[in-house]
Amino acid sequence: MSTTIDYSYFINAKSARRRPALTREITKRQYGGPKEQISLAEGVPNEITFPFESITVKLKDGSKFDIVGQELASALQYIPTQGYPALVKSVKSFTQDVHNPPDWDKYETLVTNGSQDGMSRVLEMVLEENDSMLVQNPYYAGTEAIIKPLNVNVIGIDEDEFGIVPQKLIDALENCKKYTEEGGGKMPKIIYLNPTASNPSGRTIPTERKKEIYRICCQYNILILEDDAYYFLHFLNEQPVSFLSLDTEGRVIRLDSMSKVLSSGLRLGWVTGPKRLIQNIEIHISSCILHSSVLSQVILQNLFEKWGNSGLLAYFSRVASFYKVRRDYTVSCMEKHLKGLCEWELPSGGMFIWFKVLGVSDVYDMLLTRGLKKHITFIPGQNYMADPTAACSYVRASYSKVGLKQIDKAMQILAELIREEHLLLRRKLDSLDDEIIIR
Repeated sequence: MSTTIDYSYFINAKSARRRPALTREITKRQYGGPKEQISLAEGVPNEITFPFESITVKLKDGSKFDIVGQELASALQYIPTQGYPALVKSVKSFTQDVHNPPDWDKYETLVTNGSQDGMSRVLEMVLEENDSMLVQNPYYAGTEAIIKPLNVNVIGIDEDEFGIVPQKLIDALENCKKYTEEGGGKMPKIIYLNPTASNPSGRTIPTERKKEIYRICCQYNILILEDDAYYFLHFLNEQPVSFLSLDTEGRVIRLDSMSKVLSSGLRLGWVTGPKRLIQNIEIHISSCILHSSVLSQVILQNLFEKWGNSGLLAYFSRVASFYKVRRDYTVSCMEKHLKGLCEWELPSGGMFIWFKVLGVSDVYDMLLTRGLKKHITFIPGQNYMADPTAACSYVRASYSKVGLKQIDKAMQILAELIREEHLLLRRKLDSLDDEIIIR
């Protein structure tokens, strides 16, 4: 990494006070220590007392693997906070193969309970009350749930069809700089980006724009939190280039997740970033949950051993193809029922379509009052905006799980609902006109 970054700037006072627990350090050393080492230090249960003899996992292709013996004992026991050692090695190799970041030896990887867990730890490490945080606008609603208790000022950077607009990012940072110089606050330290098939918009930031965004973040000393849960769920001809692969300075923290491509219930993901920052996150996790579920980690490790990196990527590609078919069908239903009533872009991946309802400035009551009475559920766009109190004409629809015939029916009912909304709005306007004339 060509530039030396003072990472203490990105670690808030609360996080800086965290210290590793001695028992956790001993567990870590036990896993990496010599076999002849005798330890009477750890307060762990004896595996003999566990009632499980074996666990068999059968895959849909008919193959299976058994978790038995020492592997089962490890899967049911405490492990180092960083993760099941064999899996940590596998995800490191996978991450390096896929992204090939510059100065790979300066990074560390930590297994998390999905990317939401990793995101929470990162933001709680960096942000303090009344800090400012940059986000793409619209942005993933789960982020807002994390930062709400911190009373953080959310600065939304508007997007076009290719993600956040670099000039708008510069304008926002220059406004912050001016305000800070006048004694009104602090510069943002971090930007949250969901760069591939983002939730909710389905947009993917192209490589050249990523390079421009990265350059701006270097100029203003901003960390990039790259939450890429849909990285392997895109419908593009080529795999997108990640911010991690462009990171020459060591300012990217990347979140990966198996939730969308393998299983959401396994709660598996990992965070990759500069060693100093990952060490702080590791201490935080060790004080909260000790470590992520080992059984889930052992299952994933068996898949790595069975399929290898190339096999896993091939599986992810098949999953993406499955969702592409559903996207195409959903768009065809929208063309049939919503043309002229709504506007939308073709999502580049993921599970959602983000669309604008024409002639309705605020869709909230239409969807969550009148829509629910018609037994259709969509999420109003306010839920994903940097300012959730402002009126919003956008809607997020998910095509991931519901039956295809139900998607068609939902779009048909939504069209009826929008027409009814237009009629209600016209009646309100007519009523106002009559009131003005009477006065």
